[in-house]
Formats: sequence, C-alpha cells, structure tokens
Amino acid sequence: MTALVTKIVEKPWGKDALPPQFEVPQGKRIGEVWFEPPPALPDILVKYIFTSEKLSVQVHPSDAQAKALGESDRGKEECWLVIDAEPDAVLGIGFTQPLDTEAMRDSALDGSIEGLMQWHPVSAGDFFYIPAGTVHAIGAGVSLIEIQQASDITYRLYDYGRPRELHLERGLQVAKGETYGGGTKLSWPEHGAAAIVRGPYFSADLVSGPTADGPAPVDHAPCIVIPVVGEAIVDGQTVQAGEAAYASDAAAVVFGAGSQCIVVRRPG
Repeated sequence: MTALVTKIVEKPWGKDALPPQFEVPQGKRIGEVWFEPPPALPDILVKYIFTSEKLSVQVHPSDAQAKALGESDRGKEECWLVIDAEPDAVLGIGFTQPLDTEAMRDSALDGSIEGLMQWHPVSAGDFFYIPAGTVHAIGAGVSLIEIQQASDITYRLYDYGRPRELHLERGLQVAKGETYGGGTKLSWPEHGAAAIVRGPYFSADLVSGPTADGPAPVDHAPCIVIPVVGEAIVDGQTVQAGEAAYASDAAAVVFGAGSQCIVVRRPG
C-alpha cells in the first residue's frame, strides 16, 4: 500500500470548519484537500472541495485543445459527487439556452453570464460528469469529491470582480455554449459495488462494506481507494476517512463493516 500525500489548499472561497477527519490550520480558509496522484496512476487526481462562496465561472480544455493552445499540461475532464450541501446550494453547469461565442464573451465582460448559466439545486448524493469545454461554477455551501484528469489548466471566464487573473480569450476558444442535461442521484449500495462513471480517462465505483457476501467490488486493476465513511484495509494497513491510498490490486482491498468508499482506476 502507498498512502497518498495529502495537500491542504487555502482558498479565498474556502471554509474555516471542515468535517472532523480534516484539520484546519488556525485562521485559514481551506477550499481543497488534494491527494497527490501515485506514480502508477499519475494522470488521475482526487480531491475534496469545500465552498463558502461561489467559485469562478470557468472552463477546461480537452487534451487536443490544450496541445493546440501550446499548454504544457493535459486537458481536464472531471466529475463531482456531492457529499454535503447547505439549503439552496447550487452548481452551475452549462447554460439555460445555447449561446454563441460572442454572446459568451459579452456576458462574461458585463457579468450577466452568471444569470445565463443553468444552476442545479444539489444535495448529498448528486453526481455530475463535466466534459472538457463545459462552462461551470461551484456555488457556495457545497462539499464534494472531485475526480479529474490530473491537470492544472483552468480558464476563468468571470470571477465576480475578484482581483484574480481571467483567461477569457483562451477560455472562449474551448467553451461550449450549450445546455446541460443534469446530474444523477446516487445512493450507496447496501453492500458491494456500484459503478458511478465509466469515462474515457477514469472509472469509479461506490463500494459499501463488508463485501464478502456481495458482488466482487472491482477487477484486479491498480486503483485509488478513498474511504468517505469508515475504513478500508489495503495490504494489511488501515486507510480511514479523510485519507486515500494506492492499491496495486483493487480486488484485494478489504472494505470495513459500514464503510463507504470510492474506488478510482483507469478505464477498461
């Protein structure tokens, strides 16, 4: 087993109170908790995101678009699993009606883009897949787990007047002015595994323990194990909620009684 290095990231829109499995430095607002990708799966990143304010309206390129734009990093597709949400919390994904590039540019410049976005009310268990090119923003009062291509490319289109760099022209080269179909309400299986995504860059399952009497949770692929509730045993070592670990054989992971874990691996 390889315990993944945890990176605590301060953000202006973060929270000063997190779930008890995470420690918040005094006087800091923590927006993200990253688990550094293991050497065997360097292209997959898993993180928690905690918001007290809205994040910027933004977009990510695909691999091909990133290369065409001269970026040194890969593109970015991602998905979100909401684990907690305050009343009236929302996620902005896509637009309420199709927009062309000029309409997106004008609305980003005058701030009206926020009102043109499709804001989805959310609660725990809501799941959304965000393809590259999808314009999106995470609202305030949301806690979620993000699984993504390990890439640091974000093009901010609009940031509510915050004094941060925008990337409007690059963003408009990759942004799709499209509507978004909506998310999926997920529930943890009683025991065993349930697939949540089979994408081109990563696959993920929800796994509830114990799994001895349930279906085989996953195949023998290398994976990242993220306990959300309870614990899992990887190569004889305990991984608890708030931690993550690399396992060379997903089928050998033991999921504790009452545990709820996410298992992430490459597709196929």
